[in-house]
Amino acid sequence: MRSLVIAFAMYSRVPMPRVNWDEKGMKYAMCFFPAVGAGLGGLCALVYRLLVLCQAPDLLRAALLTVLPLVYTGGIHMDGFMDTQDAIHSYGDRQKRLVILKDSHIGAFAAISAFVYMILSLGLFSVANGSTIPVIAASYVYSRILSAIAVVAFPKAKKDGTLRTFSDQSGNRVFPILLVELTCFAAAALVLLRLQGAVLLAAGALVFAWYHHLAVKTFGGTTGDLAGYFVCEAEIYMLLAIVFLQLIERSIG
Repeated sequence: MRSLVIAFAMYSRVPMPRVNWDEKGMKYAMCFFPAVGAGLGGLCALVYRLLVLCQAPDLLRAALLTVLPLVYTGGIHMDGFMDTQDAIHSYGDRQKRLVILKDSHIGAFAAISAFVYMILSLGLFSVANGSTIPVIAASYVYSRILSAIAVVAFPKAKKDGTLRTFSDQSGNRVFPILLVELTCFAAAALVLLRLQGAVLLAAGALVFAWYHHLAVKTFGGTTGDLAGYFVCEAEIYMLLAIVFLQLIERSIG
């Protein structure tokens, strides 16, 4: 239970009771990271349903669904996304990029990237409908399963930091547990969501492969900021794939 509380306290703004962040509690925190995504997915579906019942305009609905992940997570993943964009576009060496990741200030590329991300998300949510919302909700779980696997399995770019702490505290049982979660999620997605589920799984896997390449080649491993960058990238590309599939099916039908 401490691991569950730690996961929600770290990666969401859901009020949680105070617990000791000791080795035993942090050991399995990554196993509950997908539960944080499930909470966001459920909230997304609920908000969408309420907005439909209220006959809210498409733009208002899209705007609320766009900002919902930021409100739910407190922007922790977007912060990593913006820092990583500044580091990538610095075109410096590996050490310079790692220094930029630690800088609390944001640069032009971070601001531009965040603006483009939010505008794209707004546009995609404006055409999402009731058949795609469950798939979008599932993407929040999938992105966090993959992110947790990366935290445990990927090489680390630094010897300190929050991500390193979570990785070091995770025992040998955590990685197999995450693989079981991934397998169960993939099976459920294919059975319940069918083609949409297959597209979701493929899009997430492609972003995950790119994330591994970027982290290892450009930064020498992953960091907490890179983990946040991946969650944002995975979610926007999965959203893009899901909406495009919806548009293709609509044009064919």
